[in-house]
Amino acid sequence: MSPKPELAPPPPPPPRPIFIVKKKVAGHGGHHGGAWKVAYADFVTAMMALFIVLWLMSADEDVKKEIASFFNNPSGVGNQTGTNVAGAGTAIEIPKEDMAKLREKIEQALKTVPNFRNLKENVEITITTDGLRIELLETQAGMFFESGRPLPSQNGAELLARLAEELGKLPNHLLIEGHTDAQPWAGDGYYSNWELSADRANSARRLMEQHGVRKEQVGQVRGFADRQLRHPEDPLHASNRRISVIIQYLMPPNVEPKKEDGKKPAGEAKEAKPK
Repeated sequence: MSPKPELAPPPPPPPRPIFIVKKKVAGHGGHHGGAWKVAYADFVTAMMALFIVLWLMSADEDVKKEIASFFNNPSGVGNQTGTNVAGAGTAIEIPKEDMAKLREKIEQALKTVPNFRNLKENVEITITTDGLRIELLETQAGMFFESGRPLPSQNGAELLARLAEELGKLPNHLLIEGHTDAQPWAGDGYYSNWELSADRANSARRLMEQHGVRKEQVGQVRGFADRQLRHPEDPLHASNRRISVIIQYLMPPNVEPKKEDGKKPAGEAKEAKPK
């Protein structure tokens, strides 16, 4: 018998295919993932600024003055054209429209004062953060007070009397301030610009109380001498000498002023007296 032929080995199996799966990771990675948030925040800020500017452009003059007043003096004391400080800075806010209407009413009342045509350029009424400020601005010759004298002239007395008739009808408290220029007091005795400014404010208070202002209506009488010049660049300017009457905003109902130890409520009368 012949030997059997050897069988060929079976062919190797074909190679198995290799699949490579690539997975994409969603989102941004690393430190730059929030860059869009910064750009979006800048966009929102710019839009807010745009709307504020558009609102300011459409606002009336009183609102513009109040906003300018705040940014000129954000401490709450207030600032208005021609003065450095307005009032005590503790008044309570009420709608500005009320003060705007009151300003118009007072302007109409003062027009009935004899010779007001010659006085009106020296009477300034502005709305401040503390209330309605009425200022009687002096001239070089002395329009409302004679130079160096604490008592009002005839013009000053007539204007203050007419003003008192209107203010006495209001429930608001009043602040009365006296201011001088930087010219040193040239007379004899105890007098200085401090006493002169305080005495003029006090003289205005007494006269106004005789013509309608209630005694409890006056909250403070203050003399500032030359410490709050209307024209700091010109300390001797005549209009630095002035009397200011501030009609304070009303406090909301059912709110009592806080009392501190050893201090009186803000609405209580306080009179500046000469030494």
